[in-house]
Amino acid sequence: MTAPVAGVIGAGAWGTALAQVLASDGQAVRLWAREPEVVTAISDQRVNSLFLPDIALSADIAVTGNMADMADCPVLLIVAPAQHLRAVLASLPEGDAPLVLCAKGIEADSGKLMCDVARHAAPGRKIAILSGPTFAHEVARGLPAAVTLACEDEALWEELSPRIARPAFRPYYSDDVIGAEIGGAVKNVLAIGCGVVAGAGLGLNARAALISRGFAEMTRFGLAKGARAETLAGLSGLGDLVLTCSSENSRNFSLGKGLGEGMAAADLLGNRRTVAEGAATAPVLAREAARMHVDMPIVAAVCQLLDGGAGVDEVVADLLARPLRSEQSPTVNRGQG
Repeated sequence: MTAPVAGVIGAGAWGTALAQVLASDGQAVRLWAREPEVVTAISDQRVNSLFLPDIALSADIAVTGNMADMADCPVLLIVAPAQHLRAVLASLPEGDAPLVLCAKGIEADSGKLMCDVARHAAPGRKIAILSGPTFAHEVARGLPAAVTLACEDEALWEELSPRIARPAFRPYYSDDVIGAEIGGAVKNVLAIGCGVVAGAGLGLNARAALISRGFAEMTRFGLAKGARAETLAGLSGLGDLVLTCSSENSRNFSLGKGLGEGMAAADLLGNRRTVAEGAATAPVLAREAARMHVDMPIVAAVCQLLDGGAGVDEVVADLLARPLRSEQSPTVNRGQG
């Protein structure tokens, strides 16, 4: 195999799209796929018919199902689902290549952010976070996108950014790794809520209200975890939130839309090959928020819908009946409403 500019671990829609954009300037990229049928399809037909159909993939993408083939990659983009990140990292070949984590979520069992999982599962590796408003099919087609590349220090950014930046794929530097992670994790849960609004026919006013009040919840939680407000207002926070809450191309939004239309969460989740990360993140996010005494009523409402604890009408009524309060200071009670 030709020496790659980067390796991508995970050949779902987003991993395949990242491999495609990295190969867009003719450099070799190596892509690891768990599914043998994906390896065969990309090798023989230059298409990932399972996860990203209708995209002709670059001949500069070398696909493999053997993790040992990733050993000489100078950087590894880890695009495994959040709940499988620890196991995937444990299977990496020996080496010291930096890890760029592309999953958006919180580990359910431990409540840890992805960077903390990586530090435990792959000690000694440099860690970065890639997050922002991106739909895989648009990135794979070469449409313009901007993302946050959050690195532990500026030296790592200087090492990684030339390997990742492309004319239509623009990373912006941040050293706020926690903020970049929290934006991506929380917005998935809020996108389920926006999908519920759409599915239940509650209107665009309600969707806009949920996005803005959801952003307030994201900010409260992020600040409590040590994130910076400007990071949460950037690409990996507000930018990603607006995109994911606005389109059925979002897996989390489409899950919520099904809930809003009256379908059961178990049925919706059982019929999917792709992962709606917000479904796994919601309960652990609610648990962590309660532990830190952070008020997140929209997240709590999404949890009720996912576990069948309440129906849409009941959840909406409860949210609308919350006490009236200052928009800027959620702890100030101005009366019962």
